[in-house]
Amino acid sequence: MEPIAAVATAQGAGGIAVVRLSGEGVLALAKNMFSRKGEFVPNHMYAGEIDCGSFRDFGMCVYFRAPRSFTGEDVVEFHCHGGTEIARGVLKRAVSLGARPAERGEFTRRAFLNGKLSLSACEGMAAMIGAESAAEVRAGYSLYTEKLIKETERQRVLLTECLAGMEADVDFPEEDLERDTRAQLIEKLGEAERGLEKLLSQYSVGKKIKRGINVVFCGAPNAGKSTLFNALLGYDRAIVSPHAGTTRDALEGETEIGDMLFRLTDTAGIRESDDEVEREGVRRAENAARAADLIVYLREEGDGVVLPEGVPVVTVCAKCDQKRDMGCEICVSAYTGEGIEELKNLLYERGVGAETEGVFLMEERHFSAVKEAREGIARARRAAEEGLPLELCAEDLRLARIALGSLSGETAADEVVEEIFSKFCVGK
Repeated sequence: MEPIAAVATAQGAGGIAVVRLSGEGVLALAKNMFSRKGEFVPNHMYAGEIDCGSFRDFGMCVYFRAPRSFTGEDVVEFHCHGGTEIARGVLKRAVSLGARPAERGEFTRRAFLNGKLSLSACEGMAAMIGAESAAEVRAGYSLYTEKLIKETERQRVLLTECLAGMEADVDFPEEDLERDTRAQLIEKLGEAERGLEKLLSQYSVGKKIKRGINVVFCGAPNAGKSTLFNALLGYDRAIVSPHAGTTRDALEGETEIGDMLFRLTDTAGIRESDDEVEREGVRRAENAARAADLIVYLREEGDGVVLPEGVPVVTVCAKCDQKRDMGCEICVSAYTGEGIEELKNLLYERGVGAETEGVFLMEERHFSAVKEAREGIARARRAAEEGLPLELCAEDLRLARIALGSLSGETAADEVVEEIFSKFCVGK
């Protein structure tokens, strides 16, 4: 394919910048830019001058020979000093010698097209790059190393075996294979269905890993919500005042507890009020509570706060340095730090509720594909159990295989592929 080039490191000044080239003829192009005399041994880094046309820089150059490269093509990387103008100069020189500026995600797209990465592995790489927590990095790396594909390969093999057995029964009816074929079909489809069901059950955790845990602080005015909110964030995000009703609007902040991102929201105190602005704050607090993954309820005696049903709640007694005990799950003091670490542990336990190691469905696309495959397998299994002709099961199984194939990209629609790579940055 035609050579492409892009700055692969983030924009702005830094210690080092990397300019990446991929495609046919990039080695010859690099030799015109780099001072090394003699052959380039693949996978060796060489030091020398980089000719940028109007100036020179002292840097490094490495050559990766196809197909043993990220894209599966010949790849060259220049490692130059990290000034913005230096990296731009290296790129301009490469373009002047015949390379084309790369589009968003074009290097990774070529890796996909050349069979170096599956589509879900590409999504895993994007998740790692954009990760906001250690758990998201691990989950992205799991995708990048093809663990989801390996996890679903067993189900695809079972579907292939089922289809082969059904086709044999149709092709050789005189052999009377249907009884054995039907029994084996039901058993294998049950196994495949259970495997996919396990993956689907992990989607709720996968979503939390990707977007974080949404925690909302609720309670009466002056219950200590803002003080505790600041204490968990580790800095003063909310204004704290002894006067009730200081917080009028929802304030948001982020912190990492354990390996997970927690998105904290401080809200207005919930009470009846004649003040129009305060009433709006209370309405927003109630809406935030309904959308929460977890509510931290700072209980006050006789506060009359009504919390939404179906949202997990941690009841907290704040200001325990004042010797208060409201019969809550945990008593804390944001001023002395008492109970804060215990509260963090409790938030993690209630908010995550599971280990964050393993294979998780984080993307809606993955969930939909696995769900579609599971439903197709379930329909085929029920049809086989009801004694319907095996040919009627075959179409559901073929559709299930196609759905699972979309995870790797083998059967993914072109518009899906376009959408995925459009989210990548230039240079990746």
